[in-house]
Amino acid sequence: MKAIVQDRYGSADVLELREVERPVPAAGEVLVRVRASSVNAADWHIMRGDPYFARLFLGLKGPKTRIRGMDFAGVVEETGPGVGGMVQVGDEVFGEVEGSFAEYVRVPANLVAHKPSNLTFEQTATLPLAGNTAWMGLRDLQAGQKVLINGASGGVGLMAVQIAKARKATVTGVCSTRNVEQVRSVGADHVIDYRTTDFTRTGQHYDVVFDLVGNRSMGELRALLTPDGTLVLSGGGSFSGGALFGPYRLIIQGRLLASFSRQRLVVLEAKPSKENLVALRELAESGQLVPVIERTYPLTDAPDAIRHVESEHARAKVVVTA
Repeated sequence: MKAIVQDRYGSADVLELREVERPVPAAGEVLVRVRASSVNAADWHIMRGDPYFARLFLGLKGPKTRIRGMDFAGVVEETGPGVGGMVQVGDEVFGEVEGSFAEYVRVPANLVAHKPSNLTFEQTATLPLAGNTAWMGLRDLQAGQKVLINGASGGVGLMAVQIAKARKATVTGVCSTRNVEQVRSVGADHVIDYRTTDFTRTGQHYDVVFDLVGNRSMGELRALLTPDGTLVLSGGGSFSGGALFGPYRLIIQGRLLASFSRQRLVVLEAKPSKENLVALRELAESGQLVPVIERTYPLTDAPDAIRHVESEHARAKVVVTA
């Protein structure tokens, strides 16, 4: 099968389309013929080995998982022993697993869900990682609360705006000038253009601040909160030449300060979850979550798709079709 493979860290130039052995599903796994995937910040972080400290976990000289991609939507081609009736050959499914920039991917059967009936494979492929991140970041949001989303025009941000509105919150999105109307179009009550207004100095306070960028200090973000508000940290950033900690400095600070603050500091760990995929499917099928796709690339051009996302030019989600 064809797949996007890398052997060492670096720019998108290290990614190669290669013929590799087609995976065989083990016990409890399914083999999925990938119809579409999507690009996430995690893809270029792993490709670059950035920030450098992450290489302690990813692999010192190159990533342990050599095929890039994390989201998939496709059709079950084969089932391994013990799958039972969870999924069957021919089912249209989606989920999150490393190695999805390929024609086939094998996945634990308990981490796939059936595709939303009203979405295309391309739309569905945008949901797993970004949707799960948005869902988990806002899972405690209550009706009537005020939430600010920093990075509202990105893949996670646009889903977060819609999920927050589905929970009947008042939503303020922060984005650049060119994305103001797009953020407003998915339901944001207020939109702040960070190029003209410093959103940390408006005098407004929020019950929840969901930071998806990692470009402001801990003090600035906490000052936006009500006394018992919640700061959710999930910054992805963009590549600017490599860093020891990069946007993860905030995440490290959040972990250190969490036990000493009256305000709730949450370092988001959005682990794959079938339950969350089902929740996202239900939101999509009810019309409360509509994926926004900026651009689609064929598998052969996946390196260009990642270049586009890591340079911070992407608006909404970028999809790769296999």
